[in-house]
Parts: sequence; structure tokens; C-alpha cells
Amino acid sequence: MGTRKTSYEKARDAFMSRQGHLRTAEAIHLGIHPRTLYSMRNSGLVEQINRGLYRLAEFPPPGNPDLVSVALKIRGGVICLISALSFHELTTQIPHQVYVAIERGAEPPRLDFPPIRVFWFSGAVYAEGVDIHDVDGVPVRLYSPEKTIADCFKYRNKIGIDVCVEAVRMYRQHRKLNIDDLYRFAKICRVEKIIRPYLEAIL
Repeated sequence: MGTRKTSYEKARDAFMSRQGHLRTAEAIHLGIHPRTLYSMRNSGLVEQINRGLYRLAEFPPPGNPDLVSVALKIRGGVICLISALSFHELTTQIPHQVYVAIERGAEPPRLDFPPIRVFWFSGAVYAEGVDIHDVDGVPVRLYSPEKTIADCFKYRNKIGIDVCVEAVRMYRQHRKLNIDDLYRFAKICRVEKIIRPYLEAIL
């Protein structure tokens, strides 16, 4: 007969099944008693990286903990605008908040840390152009480079037209152009006429 697993071992297996990260509600759903979770935290087996969010300590520290935290805590969120530009290396801006798009009508996110800036997207503006990237073993939803540039022009009054122009220039310098996608997303964001002269200037 095999030996029965301890509560710690069962909890570790649950963490491993979720790439080393669990929210409190998920842990309880997977059969981890809160007392076990807190004991593992106190003994250093898991680390609390946010309120209600834990990481198995044996996993390497995340290289981008802010994006990981937002992805795990805001399940319907999509990393957007300056945060997405930074991820795609299309800006020299250093985002001091995580820019995240939420579908209009969804429950407002509650997050103590990292600081976030929420934008409410709807319809195709929210749904189109979403890519999933593996960030430290966690699937993170981000808008593609082309969709991000279109979004930036849509919200140019909030983030600055200079950020948009720089993104277009860096996109031209560092990436294979996908003009069809750029114009498709510009049309979805209703900025096709606005973005056209900037694109024509770099072609």
C-alpha cells in the first residue's frame, strides 16, 4: 500500500497544477484547508504575493510580477496601452501602473497591488487582437502589437500623441510590418483616418 500524502503534499500538488500560483478561493476549491495554506505561508513554503494570491516558494521569482499578479487576479482583463507597448518593446515609457482593459459591464477589479489603471473596452475593441503570452509560467492576456498601437491612437488624449508616434516608429524599426492588421484594428477602433498619415510617413 502506498503512503497517504500529507496535507502539505496535497497542497503542493495543487499549486503545481496551477503553475505554482493559487488564489485563496482556488486553493479551497482544490481541497486545501485555509489553515494549511496559512501554515505553509508562515513556514515559507509559499509566499503571499498579493492579497489572496500565493506562489509556491520553490518556483523561481517571477520576472514580471506585476503582469502575473494582474493576470491571476483580474481574469477577464487584457494588458493594454502603455503596459502592452512596454511588453512589446514599442515604447521608452516606463509604466508606473499596469494598464488593463476590462469588458464594459464587468465587475470593477479590486486589487491592492500593483497599482492599475482600468480602461473599459466594449465589443470588438475589447475582444479583438488578444494574444496569450507565457509570463513566468502564467498565461497573460495582452493585445497584439498592432492592436495596441490602434488602441493608443484611440486613447491618444489620455496617454499622449507622442507615445503613439513613438510606438509607430519603434514598430517600424524593430518588427516586420503587418499593415493589414494595423489598418484592420484601426478601423475597429475608429481611428483609421487619424493613424493613416503617421503610417504613410514611415512606409
